[in-house]
Amino acid sequence: MDVFRVLVVDDELDFLETIVKRLKRRKVDATGVDSGKKALEILEKQHFDVVILDVRMPGMDGIETLKEIKRVRPLMEVIMLTGHASVESGMQGMQLGAFDYVLKPADIDELLEKVQQAYERKSLHEEKIRQSKDII
Repeated sequence: MDVFRVLVVDDELDFLETIVKRLKRRKVDATGVDSGKKALEILEKQHFDVVILDVRMPGMDGIETLKEIKRVRPLMEVIMLTGHASVESGMQGMQLGAFDYVLKPADIDELLEKVQQAYERKSLHEEKIRQSKDII
């Protein structure tokens, strides 16, 4: 498995810390932030391969954050985290370009599998872009 960088965005600090720790135990370079605004700030300064983004957050919610991420980094793969009551928000996120959504409480193995799939898709897109630039 390649080592890849994941940004986890969730306002529930206990959940955020748990997910980051569990990903790190599985050799994922994970960083956590507790708001959409902080996510956008760190994405300006650092490279990440995949973002795991909570839908429901105070201030800038996950849908708004997703729109801004996709505007600035269209190839960024984003996995939406959603509670059972907001599955519609997860599907809305997919319509706006999210890779997939996972229900909370998230099963770490399911989440890691989605992260790996998102990373592979992003890598394929980037490779296609590199190849097309080589042709030109």
